[in-house]
Order: sequence, then C-alpha cells, then structure tokens
Amino acid sequence: MESTHRGAPSDSKRAIVAAFFANIGIAVLKFVAFLFTGSSSMLSESIHSLADTGNQGLLLLGRRRSDRPADERHPFGYGPVRYFYAFIVAFVLFTLGGIFSIFEGIDKLRHPHSVEAVGWAIAVLLGAIVLEAYSLRTAKEEANEVRPKNESWWRFIRRTKSPDLPVVLLEDTAALLGLGIAFVGVMLAYVTDNARWDGLGSLAIGVVLVLVAILLVIEMGSLLVGESARPEDVARIAAVVESFPLVRRCIHLRTEHLGPDEIVVALKAEFDHDLSIEQLADAIDGLEAAIRAVEPRATWIFVEPDIYREPAENTD
Repeated sequence: MESTHRGAPSDSKRAIVAAFFANIGIAVLKFVAFLFTGSSSMLSESIHSLADTGNQGLLLLGRRRSDRPADERHPFGYGPVRYFYAFIVAFVLFTLGGIFSIFEGIDKLRHPHSVEAVGWAIAVLLGAIVLEAYSLRTAKEEANEVRPKNESWWRFIRRTKSPDLPVVLLEDTAALLGLGIAFVGVMLAYVTDNARWDGLGSLAIGVVLVLVAILLVIEMGSLLVGESARPEDVARIAAVVESFPLVRRCIHLRTEHLGPDEIVVALKAEFDHDLSIEQLADAIDGLEAAIRAVEPRATWIFVEPDIYREPAENTD
C-alpha cells in the first residue's frame, strides 16, 4: 500500500535573497574599481560576483519550479528540480567564475601592466568584504536552524539534503577568500611595483573557485542521483516501525530524498498473522500516520505487508 502527504518545508530563501542583493552591489562596486584601476584581480572578482548573482537567481528559479504539483508525467512531483538547478550553479561557478579568473591571471602574468588608483581598489574591496560577510552571516543563521548540534560545518555541507544552503555557504566563503586574495595581490603589486602579483592574485582566485565548484558538483550530483535520508532520520522511522503494536519486525526499510522536504519511504514489515484484510489495511494506515508524526517530510510511504501464516498441521 502507498500514500502521499505534503511535508512541512524548511526555508532557506532568506539566505538566497540576501546573497542575491549583496552580490549585485558587490559586482557593481568591483567593476567600478576595475575601470579606475585596471586590476585583473578586480575584474576577476567582478565577474565572480556577477556569476554569483546569476547563481542565486537560478536557485530561486529552481525553488519556484519545484513547487509545481505532481502530474501524470511526473507522478512524484518536481522536487529534484532544485537539485538540478544547484548542479547548474556549480557548473556556472566553475566556467564563468573559476576558468575566467585563471585565464585572466595567466594573461596578466604574460602581459603585466601597472595597477592604478589603488585607493579605489582598497575601498571597494573593504566594502565588498562587509557585504559578503553579511551574506555569509545570514546563510549561517539559516543553516543553524537545521544543522544538528555538535555537527561541524564540513559534515553539514556533506550530509544536508538542502541544495541552497551548501551553495550559498561555499560561495560566500569562496568570495571572502577571493576578496582577501585580491586585496593582497593589489597591495603587493602597488608596493613592489610588480603587476605580476595582481595576476597571481587573479590566478589564485580562479583556483579557489574551481575547487569550490568541483566540491559542489560532487555534492549536487549525489543529491540529483538520489540520497537516502540522514541516518538519524532513518533510525527514527525504523524505531516507529519496530515499536508499532501490530508489527512483529521490520524486514527492510529504504528511504530517498526527492527534494529537501520530500522523502520516499518504502518498507516491508511482518504484521501479526491473525489480522484480517480489513484489520491489516487499518494497521498500515496507522503505521503511516505514526511515521509522519515523527517525520513530516515523508511525502510518499510504501508499505509491503508480510503476513505469512504457518501451514496448518495435518491431523490425518
């Protein structure tokens, strides 16, 4: 038997919106600084922020498209759409952000030219750091609402089923690292009068973005293929099945996330052998309700009953 139920969604939209508007402001500031300074690090950073702005737009679009109701062609709904758009975000970060910065850095190393109006660069970088820090703080606040206590940030990023929070957290962290690298590169180029430091800064920014993009591709690809619920969620569901009055044992239990707030639960359980068909149907309905009481995100539940009866003894 199966049943469906819409789970209570978690919300990471605030973090995406904060990052979106912060990156718009940062991209404008950096591009203005590039026009005044001619710094390749500033150009790399402005393209990076522009890519990040587009990425937040893709995440918001993915959230909207995943909210469409299930239909005949997609009977389980559109939950995985969010994972697909997050995967595209990782690819955009790799190509438009990382590869461009590496190319710009190599070009600057081959054809160096002096950095001008360093004051503009410093002022813009400091302003961008403030905006980026605000965006990262917002993302951390949203993540802390769903991150288990004592779980490290690295483990949270690897285990969370929300595509939005890892993307925003890693993008903002990479952005702050990039800003620091750009600041050092511009200052060294100015102090030493060697523009190749600026090119090295752009190259380093590209390497950081490529590494972050590769990590996101791996994580989003895994979610897109399909991951089980977190171990503690599976254990909670299994405990409900094992303790249900009319269930003798849970034979097997499988879970998979269709989206951050949608879990498919498929299980086979041995029920009491003396149940009638009507009583078995009621028992399955009760088991499904008990599962959803502890895990509201269980939108689809499939229960295969095992009511094997010992053959009657032959008295002849």
